[in-house]
Amino acid sequence: MNKLDMESKDLVNDNLHLLCELFPQCFQENKLNLDKLKQELSEFSIDDKKEKYELTWPGKKESIIEGNRKTNNTLRLLENKSSNFENTKNVYIEGDNLEVLKILQESYLNKIKVIYIDPPYNTGSDFIYNDKFKTEINDELTNSGQINDKGEILITNLVSNGRFHSDWLSMMYPRLKLARNLLSDDGVIFISIDNKERDNLSKICNEIFGENNFVTDIVWQSTAGSNTGTDIVAVTENILVYTKNRNVFSFDGMIAGDKAYTMIDDYYDIRGKYALDKLDRRRVGSHYSEALNYPIEMPDGTLRYPGGSDTKSNEGWNYLWSKTKVQWGIENGFIEFKKVNDIWGVYNKRYENVDNEGNVIERTIPFRNLITSDKYNTAQGTAELRSLFDFRPFDFPKPSGLIKHLLLMATRKDKNAIVLDFFSGSATTAHAVMQLNAEDGGNRKYIMVQLPELCNEKSEAYKAGYKTICDIGEERIRRASKKIKEETNANIDYGFRVYKVDTSNMKDVFYKPNEIGQIDLMEYLSNIKEDRTSEDLLTQVMLDLGLTLDLKIEEKTILSNKVFYVEDNSLVACFDEQVDINIIDEICKCNPMKVVFKDISFKTDKDKINLEERIKKLSPDTEISIL
Repeated sequence: MNKLDMESKDLVNDNLHLLCELFPQCFQENKLNLDKLKQELSEFSIDDKKEKYELTWPGKKESIIEGNRKTNNTLRLLENKSSNFENTKNVYIEGDNLEVLKILQESYLNKIKVIYIDPPYNTGSDFIYNDKFKTEINDELTNSGQINDKGEILITNLVSNGRFHSDWLSMMYPRLKLARNLLSDDGVIFISIDNKERDNLSKICNEIFGENNFVTDIVWQSTAGSNTGTDIVAVTENILVYTKNRNVFSFDGMIAGDKAYTMIDDYYDIRGKYALDKLDRRRVGSHYSEALNYPIEMPDGTLRYPGGSDTKSNEGWNYLWSKTKVQWGIENGFIEFKKVNDIWGVYNKRYENVDNEGNVIERTIPFRNLITSDKYNTAQGTAELRSLFDFRPFDFPKPSGLIKHLLLMATRKDKNAIVLDFFSGSATTAHAVMQLNAEDGGNRKYIMVQLPELCNEKSEAYKAGYKTICDIGEERIRRASKKIKEETNANIDYGFRVYKVDTSNMKDVFYKPNEIGQIDLMEYLSNIKEDRTSEDLLTQVMLDLGLTLDLKIEEKTILSNKVFYVEDNSLVACFDEQVDINIIDEICKCNPMKVVFKDISFKTDKDKINLEERIKKLSPDTEISIL
């Protein structure tokens, strides 16, 4: 019988175990000798005093430590804020994204196909997360507006504070490091940024993801005009693109449009429409081939050399196909003869759905790293929000069309992908996921993460009843869902489950039993906090066991006990104060992979032993845990 940890994945310990397997000689008394490890990774003598190329800043080491630090925090379900909770696969999480990324490490490790984030741009006045103050919550910070009523910390990152770039980098580094763990091997991350931190962001991404996994810097025209400049007006922003593994990931390209393919012949049902390409070209120097300078018989019996001449030319003209290939093309309908200005020409019929060998293909054109469409600027984003809310909740919002374009780049074929946005804002990414699913029949799922920042009391959003950014984001999803359904009638997932970050469901005695004195024993008769529900416990257990938050959850009553079934038999759990051991017979009928009970549910150790023996007899492969 296992005891659950009920805390986030220990990333440091996991990494040390991997290093120990690879380099056991670098460990003495179970401790890593960094000097030996460095030497093992070099064929030359290591001298740490030598200068080396790297990006560093005040607070970098602390930010790395913060990212590695475990958390006991968990997620609690807010079913009253959720939409279609029973059936949806989408997730919205309210809370500090650093904590959320830690909490998700076990359940979503290597499972996220696409991450899109639009982090604070470090303009000199934006609020940013200030992790170092996490344990220093006090009334002064609360009253000054730097801490909201949830206890999350925000500061204004002023240029004058002396740590303008350092604070921003320290905020971003651990989040990107944890995000990389969640990406699948064929995963990709898109990061929106402006020119103030673009270079620094590129450097830390090179460090975290690897320079070889950099794909491109997408430049998009965010506005048609701007006042943010004196001599040169800024009208573009950037989107940095990195993969988890460039050797595995590849963009599929866009399906070629109908504009190039306008003609139809007898092969249309199989090959689709076609376009004409001239079969001859003027070739210079080494590109010229004597063997490709030959005559082809025209429909009227005349012979034509490449270039349209009836005699062989010495001006470097060639046919692109060999004699044999041309004969094959004529016999199989891939060649067309056409008179232009009374001169015969030879053309290759380029079809939509087959290549020049007759193989069925999907013709695509590559994406470009320049986006200038009016559909993708912030004016469009503003109009989009106004159409949903009748007011503008945010300044310069990204349009959902831009995010949809990025998602199409990464998931045109993988329509079951999981998409994560941990700076969710107004939930544009969720809107884009639903819109793309509605258009191509996809089943992509999203995870949105947003700090519940308080709206300014003078803002239109606050006056309309939205107290936090999360309130706006969740309502935007509801309204966008309704609009997409009305416009497309698509049968897609319009719902979402809402969770919030909170402290662990377990009391301190669960994590530090040796620090509890005898005088406290009665208080800690149960190791679970009194205000926590069975649903709260189920969520934390799912995360501890590495189960994702989108799994189907069914509640059953068996012999007066409330029993949860997660994804049929992936997990069966009962957290009642008293458990009738006879429910085991019913539970074991589905051969559950894991079963979980509370320790206090059994009066004696003998009862726990009997339970374990009963399960082993009826379902020998079931893993049993208690909390």
